[in-house]
Amino acid sequence: MKTGWTIYLHFGISLHKKDRVLLESIQTFFKGVGSISVKGNKLIQYRVSAIKELEVILEHFYNFPLITQKWSEYVLFKESFKLIQEKKHLTTEGLEKIIKIKSSMNWGLNDKLIAVYPNLTKLARPLIKNTEIKHPFWLSGFVSAEGNFTINILNYKTKIGKQIILMFTISQHSKDANLLRSFCDFLGCGKYYASSTRNEGVFSITKYSYIKSKIIPFFNLYHIQGVKALDLADFALVAKIMSVKGHLTSEGLITIEKFKNEMNSKRNS
Repeated sequence: MKTGWTIYLHFGISLHKKDRVLLESIQTFFKGVGSISVKGNKLIQYRVSAIKELEVILEHFYNFPLITQKWSEYVLFKESFKLIQEKKHLTTEGLEKIIKIKSSMNWGLNDKLIAVYPNLTKLARPLIKNTEIKHPFWLSGFVSAEGNFTINILNYKTKIGKQIILMFTISQHSKDANLLRSFCDFLGCGKYYASSTRNEGVFSITKYSYIKSKIIPFFNLYHIQGVKALDLADFALVAKIMSVKGHLTSEGLITIEKFKNEMNSKRNS
């Protein structure tokens, strides 16, 4: 029975265009399945949509489960995948179940689907309970995508009139607050706070002694991948300047400002 709708499933990872090499390495890791394409002016996307190729992705995350609440997206996605694999999406019942699943995922249904199914009941989202970090490399991989190394230069009552604050942060939707809190125990430092302006939480470390003794040594052992590794390298160099009080000199401040102005979104390559 034909339903009049075409169902597409896809798995995607979007990163800044500067991280094309990282996406290419991910594609290679996943046995070459999928494709990489430009998405807008600044982003590139790795995308897998063929049913046979999606099997590779689903098998990987079955063997190595997600520990953020995105795990619920995986469970719902896999359920839709199975319905399509068994051709049940070609039935009215199967199609409606897939639409219910879609309504509970990501951004939900678009206006066209809402108009056709105005009384649709959403499926309950499964919530992950085990957010234990099982290996340090999980955290380094997570930070490669979600972490931020920032240099703040503030006006302050010192001889050079400035204060340097190094900041390492990871921000996520508030539904992953427990995971962010667990970073405090895992790294032995830092704090969690809820954003006052967004529906998100932040794990943050600003204390210089922790940056120097815990964060930089951790990522020296468990390497960050992609362009963010360059940000960490600059961040570590500034920490080294600070360790010999170089940030209290005009020359040191100029060097630190140069690093700051070339990091993160301002980095050319």
